[in-house]
Amino acid sequence: MSALLRSALVILLAALAEPAPANQAEPGTASARYAYRVIASYPHDPEAFTQGLLFADGKLHESTGRYGHSSVRTVDLASGRVLRKRRLPDDRFGEGLALIGGRLHQLTWKAGDGFTYDLTSLAPIGGFRYDGEGWGLAANGESLVMSDGSAELRFLDPAALTEVRRLQVRDGAEPVAGLNELEYVEGDLYANVWPSDRIAVINPANGQVRGWLDLTGLLPLVFRTPRTDVLNGIAYDAEGQRLFVTGKNWPRLFQIEVTAH
Repeated sequence: MSALLRSALVILLAALAEPAPANQAEPGTASARYAYRVIASYPHDPEAFTQGLLFADGKLHESTGRYGHSSVRTVDLASGRVLRKRRLPDDRFGEGLALIGGRLHQLTWKAGDGFTYDLTSLAPIGGFRYDGEGWGLAANGESLVMSDGSAELRFLDPAALTEVRRLQVRDGAEPVAGLNELEYVEGDLYANVWPSDRIAVINPANGQVRGWLDLTGLLPLVFRTPRTDVLNGIAYDAEGQRLFVTGKNWPRLFQIEVTAH
């Protein structure tokens, strides 16, 4: 073997032996897989194209989408009856919904408009603007977090309703696109991932996915129609420690318990 060839071989072997950079972790190696069990099932308006869902003051509050059919509404959990409803303009497509400071904030899809309502009456009390698309919205009492269908989360100042920072969500090293409806649950951020029946359980401090909750098959076949769409809608009753989920045009809403796989 020539000295030149021997030198090249040594360099190649050294390069192969060098450890990979720390940021090239295997995707998904740290994320858990969660199972669930159904605790209860409730009626849900099958005409509601659910885009945002939350639980407050003993009631569900819901944002629905589709042009010409979008609304914000207050719903009785047990019966599914719509107690109050306010329609959006026909050219606005309702999206995420969050409650902070006694006010409901609702996103729209492509218009860049946000609407603010009184929690009790659903009377409009203001609005706000943002760039790009609006998908999901959630609040933890201190800040609002918004999704736009990408792998990024936007954090908003709760008073000015302006963006203050962004955070990319990753499963291991892989960005998780399609982040949709959001809900804070005991310190974690749950996110529907469109267009699937999976929920990502995210650490909101660093954007890492802690685990995955797959709810495929949650809605029995007997309730499915050609209009039934994917899972979308997560609401958490912090006082009662109850977790509710539903989907777009689903006739049922479920209380579930998350368990180890």
